[in-house]
Amino acid sequence: MDITDENTDDRQWLILLTIGLLALLLLRLFALGLNQTDLFFDEAQYWFWSLDPAFGYYSKPPLIAWIIGLTTEVCGLSEFCVRLPSPFMHTVTAVGVFYIGRQLYDVRTGVIAALAFATLPGVSLSSGIISTDVPLLMFWAIALFAFVRLIQTQETRAWWPALLLGLAFGCGLNAKYAMAWFVVCAVVYLVMTPERRWLARDMRLYTALALGALMIVPNVLWNLENKFATLSHTADNAKWGGPLVHPQKALEFFGAQFGVFGPILFGALLVICWRSLRQRLPEADRLLLAFSVPVLVAILIQAFLSRAHANWAAVAYVAATVLVIATMIRDVAWPWLKSSFALHAAVILLILVGMATAGMVPMPFGGAPFARTLGWEDVADSVRREVASASARGEPYAAILSDDRPVTAELLYYMHGEKTPIYAWSGAGRPRDHFELVRPFTSSVGVPILLVTLFGDQTKVPAKFHSAEKIAEKTLPAGVNATRRVVFYRLSGYKDE
Repeated sequence: MDITDENTDDRQWLILLTIGLLALLLLRLFALGLNQTDLFFDEAQYWFWSLDPAFGYYSKPPLIAWIIGLTTEVCGLSEFCVRLPSPFMHTVTAVGVFYIGRQLYDVRTGVIAALAFATLPGVSLSSGIISTDVPLLMFWAIALFAFVRLIQTQETRAWWPALLLGLAFGCGLNAKYAMAWFVVCAVVYLVMTPERRWLARDMRLYTALALGALMIVPNVLWNLENKFATLSHTADNAKWGGPLVHPQKALEFFGAQFGVFGPILFGALLVICWRSLRQRLPEADRLLLAFSVPVLVAILIQAFLSRAHANWAAVAYVAATVLVIATMIRDVAWPWLKSSFALHAAVILLILVGMATAGMVPMPFGGAPFARTLGWEDVADSVRREVASASARGEPYAAILSDDRPVTAELLYYMHGEKTPIYAWSGAGRPRDHFELVRPFTSSVGVPILLVTLFGDQTKVPAKFHSAEKIAEKTLPAGVNATRRVVFYRLSGYKDE
């Protein structure tokens, strides 16, 4: 089927969309089964949260834990099962992109935009892990579609778009607070489009926002009970302390967007932004600009003031994908679009091969891109052996202690089912992570204790005990070109200050 053919009927486009998304889903499920990486510590942490359903957790709202809990209850506790929701949710997001493109332009635009989104480098990488961005993107796409339909039903005043918008907005907030950017983008759109300002007087919009706000209230109450742990973490994550000039961080974030969105598509987005300064774009284009560019600009400023991870602006690419594809079709830029699809297909293949051979094939120039997601099961096995050895000597450990969030998360996952409890070392002041909040080490924990640390002699924990004996130091593999040094201490006599 030739995507440049304007005479292709809608049914054929829908067949292409169905086949394309199903093929990508099956490919990603296959890749997930071949994935050789251990859970990243954030993934392991989300899994641990899922064991205790709640309305909030230290660093994120609760939806990611609920999703993992539902999946693992049915599928099991393997890495495959923990990550399983991701490819399905990205598929739903792509369908949402299709509906946005169809409503604003036509079926062909919607189909090509959906397939373009599903093959974005950032989406392809994200499909192999479980993160809060995955449900966030899904509900952002649904909310944007509902917002478009809210505008298009001005005359009929239909209420279903408002209810859908409210539900999607509320679910998005429970996935990640970044969903709040949706309100900012809507305001920008109304400012940019005077003929749509009637929406600011439409009770349906306020009903939707109120419904979404109501859905995040339980999480707000959880934060209130836990001294606003999540909100404090979010503020800490921004890291606005210190010198407020970091041009290199802004350049790093800007450059990373060529990788997240793809070099051709991001370049096209920049061209569209330049055009928007010189000419008035169609209303549909302006709506999509309003729901993409403000987020990118805001996070770029954040990067300049402090720092920003490449994925922090991910929601911008739902609208940006539709905008860029619609513009390329209008400009008859088929060679560029086909080149983009070819490039992204190569990235998908590269990711698939990389995940399937992680830790087994040497990387060029001695690189170790998977080092942080390899070797954790070996660490857990090493801890098990230390615990078993102590028990065999008749000196069993009362607990295992970790002084690092990644180690705590990985041990809790890879040692689930073990009888010896695992605790997190909590320093002075408020908790710094969820483990310090719910599993802090206290003087009530029995002795002796096995401390597992990656900090070697630099760890400050042994100094807090009257008896601290370094009993082992092991260098464990973390892939072909990387190792992880783990040190074990036997502690007793806690100096309870």
